[in-house]
Amino acid sequence: MGKLKTVVVKYWKVYAAALVIAVICDLIGTVKLNIGIGTLTIFPMVFATIIGGILGPDAFKLFKVPESRLGGSLVLVVLAPFMAKMGVSAGANLSKLVSVGPALILQEFGNLGTILFSLPIALFLGLKKEAIGACYSVNRDSNLGLTTDIYGPDAPETRGTFAVYIVGCVIGTVFLSILASVVASFDILHPLALGMASGIGAGSMMTAAAGTLGEIYPQYAEDILVMGGASDMLTGITGIYMGTFVGLPLTRKLYAILEPRIGRIINKEAN
Repeated sequence: MGKLKTVVVKYWKVYAAALVIAVICDLIGTVKLNIGIGTLTIFPMVFATIIGGILGPDAFKLFKVPESRLGGSLVLVVLAPFMAKMGVSAGANLSKLVSVGPALILQEFGNLGTILFSLPIALFLGLKKEAIGACYSVNRDSNLGLTTDIYGPDAPETRGTFAVYIVGCVIGTVFLSILASVVASFDILHPLALGMASGIGAGSMMTAAAGTLGEIYPQYAEDILVMGGASDMLTGITGIYMGTFVGLPLTRKLYAILEPRIGRIINKEAN
């Protein structure tokens, strides 16, 4: 209890600011914008991310770096009730999950497709071994721990993973909201398939994507959230093994093949 009191007294600004930001963003509510190719749904959490970033050490400097780091670590705490709700919803809809069980498991292999797309782009942008850590997965908490454990905290692969981790924290929810809206506007995939695709192993990003899809397909809103939550949970469980035994080895192999070729192209254009 004494330790908890010390932390609260030391970081009281973080808790006070979180309460004020939560109230402001709740008053703003959900904002829908027509962007031509679809409807962009912006949730209160996006506004909270923007306001928090403005108040951080790089802008208005209301918070110092240690206080900002504490705020980042508390994200998992505030997401815990939401993930508990996902577990309750999944249990209540167990028959639906069983009926699509193979799809939920196999969709993890779909995440590997991004390696083929992102790695060449990263190499053309001039990244070296950083591209391995940046491209082998979606790079959330478990992936950051995996890369750090394998390569060490100062390795270029770890820097690549950490860079994507930070970018995901800042703009991940906005990007997933836009992407979900755009893909849904094509009206090609079933809403439940899109709900499964929302579960990438990051609770906040899944919430943003599934929430946007729920607004677009209100008749499937609950099922989309259930599928997204189950998929997100499975990705968190299986993702670490997929990254260890498939993602990283595949990315390293492709890097060894592509880097010399793309490097020669870049050097030729530079000369």
